[in-house]
Amino acid sequence: MGYWLVKSEPFKYSWQQFVAEKETYWDGVRNYAARNHLRAMHLGDEVLFYHSNEGLEIVGIAKVVREAYPDPTAEPAEANTWSVVNLAPVKALKQPVSLATIKADARLANMQIIKLSRLSVSMVTEEEWDVVMELGGMV
Repeated sequence: MGYWLVKSEPFKYSWQQFVAEKETYWDGVRNYAARNHLRAMHLGDEVLFYHSNEGLEIVGIAKVVREAYPDPTAEPAEANTWSVVNLAPVKALKQPVSLATIKADARLANMQIIKLSRLSVSMVTEEEWDVVMELGGMV
C-alpha cells in the first residue's frame, strides 16, 4: 500500500466539502512531479488531506478509489499530459496536525511537505504516516 499527501486551499475545496461530496477527482495538477505521484497511486492507497495556505494542517484521511486517468479539466491538446485520480474521504483526524508540528517533530524532518513544499501531491513513507496518525490521535 502507498501513502500520499494532497493539498487543497480550504476556500477552494475544503475537507468539509470533500466529505459532503463523498468522492471527487483530484484535478488541476499542473506540475510534472505531482502528476507523476498521481499516476503512481493505486486503488486503496491512503492519502492525507492537507489544508494549505489557510489552516496549514493535515485534517483528514482519504483513499484512492480510481487510479489515474486523463484530467477532464485539461485543454484538449494536453489531455494526455495531465492526470487525475478519484479520492473518497475516510475520516477526519481526531486532532489536526499542523505544519508547525510536522516541522518540530524530528521523525518527520525528511517529509516531502517540508522538503518539497510547493508540491501539491507528495509521497509519504509508512513511517511518516504512522507518526502523523500518532500526532493526529488516530492510534
